[in-house]
Amino acid sequence: MKIFGFAGWSGSGKTTLVEKLIPLFVQRGLRVSLIKHAHHSFDVDQPGKDSYRHRHAGCSEVLVTSSKRWALMHELRGAPEPGFAELTKRISPCDLLLVEGFKREKLPKLEVYRACVGESPLHPQDPDIVAIASDQRAQTRLPQFHIDDAPAIAGFVLAHVGLGEKR
Repeated sequence: MKIFGFAGWSGSGKTTLVEKLIPLFVQRGLRVSLIKHAHHSFDVDQPGKDSYRHRHAGCSEVLVTSSKRWALMHELRGAPEPGFAELTKRISPCDLLLVEGFKREKLPKLEVYRACVGESPLHPQDPDIVAIASDQRAQTRLPQFHIDDAPAIAGFVLAHVGLGEKR
């Protein structure tokens, strides 16, 4: 399993870019999975649904399954958040694992940067950033892509992780 990350400040366009890249990887015959780090409480089910009711009643894990998909929700109930390595062990085998967030994790990352977000670029302080996608040029020797050039970014990611040839 090859791993490649996307880092950037909230509002920079990471999710939008990754959403454009996934179909390009899948079209090449790759099985793609994703781990996304959220910085806040989130829910994957809705109040009133059985899974929500069971989880809120005290279940540590709730697995919901149907003929279309299955999802496993795990409540930490005060336990520490699992680290990145532990989370990757829970992912089914795939060709390419995309990682959104986990800014400080030691893995190759593309920085998604927009000056309008009002934050400093990450790449000068992060040696694991191997390229930048932005709406403007940066002062760096790293490869740079326009944030809307998904095909070029996809090609770079695949070449970087060693999946550059079509299957």
